[in-house]
Amino acid sequence: MAPVTEAEIRAALATVSVPARGGNVVDLGMISGIAIDGGNVGFAIEIDPRERTALEATRRVCEDTVRALPGVTSATAVLTAETAAPAARAGGAGTGDVAAIVAVASGKGGVGKSTVAANLALALAALGQRAALLDADIYGPSQPRLLGISGKPSSPDGKTIVPLENYGIRCMSMGFLVDEETPTIWRGPMVQSALRQMLDDVRWGPLDVLVVDMPPGTGDAQLTMAQSVPLAGAVIVSTPQDLALLDARKGLNMFRKVDVPVLGIVENMSMFVCPKCGEETPVFGHGGARETAARMGVDFLGEVPLDPAIRETSDGGCPIVVQAPGSPHARAFATIASRVIDGLQRDDAKPAPRIVVR
Repeated sequence: MAPVTEAEIRAALATVSVPARGGNVVDLGMISGIAIDGGNVGFAIEIDPRERTALEATRRVCEDTVRALPGVTSATAVLTAETAAPAARAGGAGTGDVAAIVAVASGKGGVGKSTVAANLALALAALGQRAALLDADIYGPSQPRLLGISGKPSSPDGKTIVPLENYGIRCMSMGFLVDEETPTIWRGPMVQSALRQMLDDVRWGPLDVLVVDMPPGTGDAQLTMAQSVPLAGAVIVSTPQDLALLDARKGLNMFRKVDVPVLGIVENMSMFVCPKCGEETPVFGHGGARETAARMGVDFLGEVPLDPAIRETSDGGCPIVVQAPGSPHARAFATIASRVIDGLQRDDAKPAPRIVVR
C-alpha cells in the first residue's frame, strides 16, 4: 500500500468543520507542521489559547479522521497556541510555586540520562525535598516505564492537568499521552507548544525542585527549553569514554551560552564490578567525567557504576533508589542529590533569566 500523502491528509481534514469559526480546519489555515513517517502522522492545529478547551473535541475528530485514512496506523494532533494565556495558569497550575527547576541533560543519547534523572528526583525526595519530574524528552519519553506509571493524566477543569504520581513524586510525560510504541514525529513548533503546556498547564503544586529530563543533544528543543524556562541549574550526564565526554562538553557550553548555571557533571556507567569476584572493569573507561569537570571549572557530582541491578530495577519500573535504598548504588545517587542541593544553595548560584516564549 502506498504511503499516505500530505494532500490526502489535508483533503480529509477539510471535512472537519469548526462551526464557531464558520469553516473547516484547512480553509481556516489551522493545520500546520504535517509530518509523515511511514504510517505515522503528526500535525499541529493552530488556535487562540482561549479556545483550547472548546477545540479539544475538534482535535480528537481530526486525529480520528486522519487515522481512518488507508495506510495510516497512527495519528497525533496537538493544539498549538501562539500566545500564552494568563487565565490558563490560574488554579495552581504552572511553575510559579517551584523553588528551583533543574535540567538533567546530555550531549548525546545512550548515556543513561533518564535513569539518572529518575533516581536523582527520588533521591532528592528521600532527602526531604518536595521533588517532581518532568519528562521533556518528547521523542523518546522514558519516565513512565522508569517510574512504573501508566494511565492518562486527568483535567478536572478542562484547563489544567493533574500529573500522575508514584513513589512520592509527581511526573508529567508525553509518554502518558501517546502509546508507548507510537513514534512522536512532530516538528519544532509542536514540540515547543507541548513543552510549554506540560510546564504551564500542569498542577505541580509547591515544589522545592522540579527535575527536568531533557532531550539528548543540543538542538532546537534543548535550546528552546533552556531559554524559555527559568532554570536554576543543569546537571550534565556522561559516560567516561572520550566520545561521550566530547558531546557532554558541547551540552555544558550550550547552557553557559544561555546563562544557565551548570551544577556539575555525573559520570554514569563508571565502573563495572563483577558480582562474583568483585573485580573492577572500566568498560567505558573511568574518571573521564571527573577530569572534564576539573578542566571545565564545574563540580564533579559523583559516579554511578555500571551494574545489572540498576538496569533491572529501571526496566522493572522501580528504580534502585526505591527498591534498594541502602545499596551502594542508591547511596551514590544520594550523594549526587546532596551535592545538587548544595549547588542550588550556594551564594554564587543564580537563576537563569526568565525568557518567555510567546
